[in-house]
Amino acid sequence: MSFTLHGLPVSGGIAIGQAHLMSHATLEVSHLVIAPRLVEKEIARFEAALKEVREEFASLKERMQHSPGEFGAFIDLHTMILADPELAETPKQLIRERRCNAEWALVQQMEVLVGQFESFDDQYLRERSYDVRQVVERVIKELVGQPGRTAMRIGKGVKEEDLIVVAHDLSPADVISYKDHRFAAFVTDVGGSTSHTAILARSLRIPAVLGLHNARQLIRDKEVLIVDGTRGVLIVNPDPRVLDEYRLRKSQIELERSKLKRLKTAKSSTLDGVDIALHANIELPGDVANALDGGAEGIGLFRTEFLFLDRGDMPTEDEQFEAYRTVVKGMAGRPVTIRTFDLGYDKDLHPEKVVGDRLQSNPALGLRAIRLSLAESNMFQTQLRAILRASKYGKIKLLIPMLSQAHEIDQTLAAIERAKSSLRGENFAFDEAIEVGAMIEIPAAALAVGMFLRRLHFLSIGTNDLI
Repeated sequence: MSFTLHGLPVSGGIAIGQAHLMSHATLEVSHLVIAPRLVEKEIARFEAALKEVREEFASLKERMQHSPGEFGAFIDLHTMILADPELAETPKQLIRERRCNAEWALVQQMEVLVGQFESFDDQYLRERSYDVRQVVERVIKELVGQPGRTAMRIGKGVKEEDLIVVAHDLSPADVISYKDHRFAAFVTDVGGSTSHTAILARSLRIPAVLGLHNARQLIRDKEVLIVDGTRGVLIVNPDPRVLDEYRLRKSQIELERSKLKRLKTAKSSTLDGVDIALHANIELPGDVANALDGGAEGIGLFRTEFLFLDRGDMPTEDEQFEAYRTVVKGMAGRPVTIRTFDLGYDKDLHPEKVVGDRLQSNPALGLRAIRLSLAESNMFQTQLRAILRASKYGKIKLLIPMLSQAHEIDQTLAAIERAKSSLRGENFAFDEAIEVGAMIEIPAAALAVGMFLRRLHFLSIGTNDLI
């Protein structure tokens, strides 16, 4: 029987192959009442499970020296979630207070954290609830005696590149565990466009459709699948006519990609001879390889939010510097435009750990982007110093988000001068003539563009915000 499922198109392309089902741990656990004398033993069992998962993550990290940077970033994220007191300590309190089993206590606390993430307006933060669930799933597997993923069993005569992974969800650990396998595509029941599965699929350049809801239950192992990662379509057991149609489309896409590869080094210009530089947008340092492979002449926008999100502390100056330097050196002399963080007070689960205790009583929850940067001068100075230090290694442009008024421009330029002055005092080398530009993304800024041009070196138009 043929049927079609629709989900989120997160990584383009077409794949045709056999379904390879992955099992997952159920988070529907029993609520058991334990005897008072066994409470500490139950807590010890919980701590042992945390330790095993922590060691599993560390082992995976060691295996990733030649993997895209995104893999390490997501394992680091899951390691931080695992160590968060809300997940590592609060369940112990529940075990003591309610005399319950560790599995039930952990899932109860997970639901609290997931609810907090899902209440955010920001899509990226909402989708971090999947990361919390995946970490908890890993611990539950340890608690019930089913650690990690089982070894892959591929039937005789089946090529890995013909397999399409079908899962309820894929954690970074899952993807890394199978990174040496060449799958044709990923499809999952959950996940969104900014989930790690989507980012990793794009990094690996394989089609992926997420958010299919119940694909894992409906699909049987070895059934023929068509994955259309561009349209977000999954076709199960396609009839011969549909199969032929998609085979033709797949070959056309491959032919088009082959043509584009031949064009990627060609000069870009308009019909009347005006040269146009094609730059790429990136979210993570590991995206540089894809940008270069696509023929990008530079990075037009390097979003730096990944350094600040989903963590309980501030990224240090050296940590930021290493990320920026990695991108600049990777681009080998090509220009890199780095945007300072575009964050708001509502964009972190534990914002008080990031921006200071005064947040607790600060009612200005609408602060974001440059307004937050100017309000939190220490955080802003740390990022500016890191970017300036990285400018020693290549051509960097500094892009400021959400500027709207003259006094914000003046304050920003003054902050940059303070960062430069402090670096000079410490004998750090940097580009003294670094260019500073503004992201035009609100109507007030668009109407006052002349003012921006008089004070800054360049402008970047945020069309998705203005239209």
